[in-house]
Amino acid sequence: MYLKAKGLSLAQTLDCGQCFRWQSQPDGSWTGIVEGQAVRVQEVPGDGLELTGLAGPDPDPAFWSGYFALDLDYPALLDRMRAAHPGLANCIDCAPGIRVLRQPFFEALITFLISQNNNIPRIRGIVDRLCRGLGQPLDDGGNFYAFPSARRLAPLTEADLAFLRAGWRSSYILDAARRVASGALTQPQLQALPLAEARARLMEIKGVGPKVADCTLLYGLGRWEAYPIDVWVRRADQTLFTGRVKDPAAYLNRKTGGHAGIAQQYIFAWARSTGLTKKPHKNPACD
Repeated sequence: MYLKAKGLSLAQTLDCGQCFRWQSQPDGSWTGIVEGQAVRVQEVPGDGLELTGLAGPDPDPAFWSGYFALDLDYPALLDRMRAAHPGLANCIDCAPGIRVLRQPFFEALITFLISQNNNIPRIRGIVDRLCRGLGQPLDDGGNFYAFPSARRLAPLTEADLAFLRAGWRSSYILDAARRVASGALTQPQLQALPLAEARARLMEIKGVGPKVADCTLLYGLGRWEAYPIDVWVRRADQTLFTGRVKDPAAYLNRKTGGHAGIAQQYIFAWARSTGLTKKPHKNPACD
């Protein structure tokens, strides 16, 4: 299956910290599993993406176009962001091929709960054990597993999750699963509520703070206005806006038409690439 990439870079998008079930391959392709579909995706000449099904249903163009946010006019959005602030233009130039994915809601919630005080290799390991241990097999060879549903996880105990080696995060996973499985927390509800109310509802889950709530809103619910802040983004904000912008999320939403969360992804990529440390570094381009 072929899709027009519209400037999307697989490496920049799938390795920027927003998802945890994609793996790069020696030939430059990536393999991943989303909503019970295992695929290989490769960039091809002519700004294209070639998707090949590995297990589960054949790749559906509408689904994957939505997942990779190919329906969003990124060139126009990036032009608007560049015009919004000179420092943001520098951030985009570090990784212009990043696209914020539309990930499954429950998977995003659980994976970002797991991500707390964790590193990416360990997050990937816990998520892989979760899927292999409790997810539905997608092939006969045991190579691909779907992400387990909230209903599958809700009846379990912390002892049942000991094999994950996730520590205190296991109780968070179970509380989230039970709330979603019971219907107390639903995707349509969270997409319809004002952002602050949706964030507050997510923060009723054990272990969900502002950052995990905003990650879930941005990556799992397509709430482009959500602005996750961790130590990297906080330091980058201090550097880019040099104190003149008191609320970067509100400023960027105003300047970008409600897409501050997407801007955040470029800021995060820039922060990683420049190796920001405890002391904010001055960026002359932002003066």
